[in-house]
Amino acid sequence: MRLLCVLSVALTAFAADLRLGIVGTDTSHTVAFASVLNDPANKDHVAGARIVAAYKGGSPDIPESWNRVEKFSSELQSKWGVELVPDIKTLCGKVDAILLESVDGRAHLKQAREVFDCGKPLFIDKPLAATLEDAREIARLGKEKGVKWFSASSLRFSEGLPRMKMENMNGAITWGPGPLEEHHQLDLSWYGIHAVEMLYAILGPGCREVTRVSSLDADVVTGQWNDGRIGTVRLIRPYSKFGAVTFSPKEIIQSDKDLYTGYKPLLVEILKFFESGRVPVREEETLEMFAFMDAALRSKNAGGAPTRLR
Repeated sequence: MRLLCVLSVALTAFAADLRLGIVGTDTSHTVAFASVLNDPANKDHVAGARIVAAYKGGSPDIPESWNRVEKFSSELQSKWGVELVPDIKTLCGKVDAILLESVDGRAHLKQAREVFDCGKPLFIDKPLAATLEDAREIARLGKEKGVKWFSASSLRFSEGLPRMKMENMNGAITWGPGPLEEHHQLDLSWYGIHAVEMLYAILGPGCREVTRVSSLDADVVTGQWNDGRIGTVRLIRPYSKFGAVTFSPKEIIQSDKDLYTGYKPLLVEILKFFESGRVPVREEETLEMFAFMDAALRSKNAGGAPTRLR
């Protein structure tokens, strides 16, 4: 009898979990998120939601998409019991909220439009879009449809970032990997977005002008904020760890370890958002990061000339 009561309580709690759907199974984030959310034995388990259905998606012209979509969708289905569905409309009918995970930022506008049409709250994984114009159109559509959404890199919620902040901070440098992908018109959005997001998590919005210096192995983008602060992003190829340095007139703080600390902090914020409707990153800041990367591209094309954000 006692065992039956325990099972009844467990099943009731399980049934109360938010039902989440995935759009795009062509990124490792999908199986990583399923492991954290669906497996109570995972040391990083976040309770309160489960991934229950997924739409594969995929981009045939990006190897990082087509050579992974079947692998990750198969793992979601066989290991985590996730139902695979034929389209986003069907997905919407089976879930309470949606994680847009497609690795190709070009696909996000069309896919977000379909989710907005069904009215489900939406998290959009990096990159929000492949161009500044697409990012702004996603924001416009969300407002038009009255649907809450947000986008963020997991690095924004790194457990190491809070200690980097200080009083009277007048600048910061962040760094991380900077591989490029030829189909993403806004080149830094593919992977540089992680280090850009770290910079904005430290300094906040308010950048007015950037300059960019590029080589085969690296990009250095320096922005001047309206209040005089200076923020720099250094992107390293082919790969690197994530780090930061912050400055004030009396103190310098440097990260002493890789600032990538896993997906749990991001998933905690996503679930808070789905439950409360309060976004952890304001839309205006997200769009400014894309304006920052857009200005960086225009600066590069102009030989490193100082370039205003649009």
